[in-house]
Amino acid sequence: MSAINATEASDVLGQYRSRQQQDASGNSELGKNEFMELMLAQLKNQNPLEPQDNGEFISQLAQFSSLEEMQALSGRVDDVVGQFRSTQALQASAMVGKTVLAPSEVGMLGAEGEVMGNIQVPASTGGVRLSIQSPDGELVRQIDLGSSSAGVKSFSWDGKDGNGNKLPDGPYKIVAEGSYPQGSVQLPTMVSANVDSVSLGQGGSVTLNLAGMGSIALSDVKQIN
Repeated sequence: MSAINATEASDVLGQYRSRQQQDASGNSELGKNEFMELMLAQLKNQNPLEPQDNGEFISQLAQFSSLEEMQALSGRVDDVVGQFRSTQALQASAMVGKTVLAPSEVGMLGAEGEVMGNIQVPASTGGVRLSIQSPDGELVRQIDLGSSSAGVKSFSWDGKDGNGNKLPDGPYKIVAEGSYPQGSVQLPTMVSANVDSVSLGQGGSVTLNLAGMGSIALSDVKQIN
């Protein structure tokens, strides 16, 4: 190894950190052996009249040990994160084909011939009414669900219009309203939908692609059937 003067070897740990950063970008490497070589070079080239303080030398060793432990811990954390994402991806893929309950104002009428879901009722109401609208905005059915206390009220639409005619498959808008002293208030709805596919984000986020309802984050799903 080429000679290192006292100035060049004055901060071994600093050089180690600098070279570690270079290594992260793919330029050069500096491991434990190189660190010890620099440390010995520092001791050999120090000024005999002003030798390095023992406390400073021990401090550098302690910092180096701490840095090595942090790097090892970081590697173990990366391994755990990788395993977690793999498990999450496997679990998410198992949801394809299942039915979930998610916040939405759109219900997909399919081969099963009905649309089911829940209505979030914030306070007791004298009457809840469900309105079904076609894709072009036409009102095709209204269903009176009666009074309701605060909580969750389920609903089911058989896919027929007000005259009992079967409507074609496709997406329909679901609007729920509650009757209150101040007037009619629109209420939040959750609709059952089939999971067509699953998408995984870079940060490990999971997005469910629902039939006729678009995409929704897994965290927004309220129930899995």
